[in-house]
Amino acid sequence: MHRRPPSRPARPVRVLASALAAGALLTCAACSGGGDSEGSGADRESASDVAASPLAAESPLASLRTGKSASPRAEKSAAAVLTQAGAKAALITEADLEDSWTQVKGAAGWGDKLVVGKVDVADFLTAKTNAADCQKLLDALYDDTLLGKPSGASALTGFEESNSRLLYQVAAYDRAKLGASLNWLKTLPVKCDQFTATDSKGGHRTVQVIEDPVPSVGDARQGLQVTVTGTSGNEPTTLTLQLAVVRVGTDAITVTSGGLDGTETDTTKAAVQNGTSHLKGVLAGRTPPAQPGNLD
Repeated sequence: MHRRPPSRPARPVRVLASALAAGALLTCAACSGGGDSEGSGADRESASDVAASPLAAESPLASLRTGKSASPRAEKSAAAVLTQAGAKAALITEADLEDSWTQVKGAAGWGDKLVVGKVDVADFLTAKTNAADCQKLLDALYDDTLLGKPSGASALTGFEESNSRLLYQVAAYDRAKLGASLNWLKTLPVKCDQFTATDSKGGHRTVQVIEDPVPSVGDARQGLQVTVTGTSGNEPTTLTLQLAVVRVGTDAITVTSGGLDGTETDTTKAAVQNGTSHLKGVLAGRTPPAQPGNLD
């Protein structure tokens, strides 16, 4: 059945009817509460797009609504700062080492005189600047400043067994300077592979530097073995030292071990592994279990 089309009204009436129809549609959309009309679906898509946008993800309000972090930047917390109490708590003890090592007081005053001497520049025919690096190494071995001076908290302790010593240090450093110190240590097996140093009495000592492996712990690491051959009391003497440095963030541990009886690699390895574990635990807010023998 065909419905007869209505007669065309005058223009003012058509305009009024259109306005009334539009008002009715808006009223229905508001009352429908999210019906199935095309317009309501578009509204939902638009709202979804806004909620999923990067700007919405950054919004604190979006966080409250979704229960998710506002952004990866908001989740990133400041790096833990090593305090003086934390540095002391991160020190190793006798229980962390093998064999019969005894923890001693006064390790800060150590410094083997066999490493004291003036580098003979004549050994460096084509690389005179290397002599300065080798002199810096000898001075750092005596002063226990292989990584330079700490910029923050620091602590050290020492152990003895027969004619051998082990010095353990943990400290906070400036990030850039710490990286530069590690890079400097890496160059020494080439720059200072062998040279001569003269002591205050004119005695000559031969110094050899080679790379030494370090357990794969921490964020970066470097190991060296330094051998100093000379005389002491008119007797031939050889001092052998293992140096191990491990970086954890902007903090680092340094192990110097050895003596006239040579080195004990297992002990150095234990000090490095256990020490790194202690430092990480302290930075994570954990306190290492109290152990006997912590004298420093």
